Amino acid sequence: MSTPGTTLVIGATGTTGSRLASQLAAGGHRVRPAARRATAVAGTRAVRFDWNDPATFAEALDGTDRMYLVPPPGSPEPAAVMMPFLRQARAAGVRRAVLLSSSAIPAGGPAAGQVHQALPGLFDAWAVLRPSWFMQNFSCGHPHARSIRADGTLLTATGEGRVGFVDADDIASVAVHALTSAQAPNTDLVITGPQALSYADVAAVLTEVTGRTVTHRQLTYEQLRDRLAASLPGEFAALLAGLDRAIADGVEDRTTDTVQRLTGRPPRSFRAFAEREMT
Repeated sequence: MSTPGTTLVIGATGTTGSRLASQLAAGGHRVRPAARRATAVAGTRAVRFDWNDPATFAEALDGTDRMYLVPPPGSPEPAAVMMPFLRQARAAGVRRAVLLSSSAIPAGGPAAGQVHQALPGLFDAWAVLRPSWFMQNFSCGHPHARSIRADGTLLTATGEGRVGFVDADDIASVAVHALTSAQAPNTDLVITGPQALSYADVAAVLTEVTGRTVTHRQLTYEQLRDRLAASLPGEFAALLAGLDRAIADGVEDRTTDTVQRLTGRPPRSFRAFAEREMT
């Protein structure tokens, strides 16, 4: 490990950011949690940060030399929102940046893919985390968690496609390595759990662990798109439904050794996650 200065954690109240801030603080690293509603972690000084409010940038960057970037949620063009801050961060002395993206989005792709493509030109030390779907989607505020609680169903257009679901704690552990290791990864890191599971497999595990019947209800792409469009912009709803269709086509049916290789321990299984967070 290197001896970093202060690490700015944007999205510090979110699924990965909160875990990352806690792990950094527990490891003795100086951390500055930043979010629209700043929340201190282990006695750290939290700051308010809003991608759409440049007045919040300077305080967040003061004294920081590396940062964890969570794109603005729901933004159709996060690069346009993020680039002014990234340029200011480089000018302020930030030397390492770690971006949270997705296994479904390559460099130059939509959404965070544009930021991914730009990152190496802005910072000498960098990494892009591309995790698979979060296990926490089944236990937190995600629509899957809500539908499980409401009527014991999982609604997807994934068919029999499988996903290497990953625990957010493991994503945070990889982020700690990417931010604090002596040599930055300077690449993208696809992060998965130990096993690729279909949504029917997930439903079966949840049924066994919780004692409540959970079933997978398969929708068509069009059905899912229209369902999402009731509460989201049409273009974004189509993008999300398209991700399910890609899963059905097999693009997420893979596992990687990223967690084991970078943290020295195996990734947590979905059953272990369910037993910890859903019982």
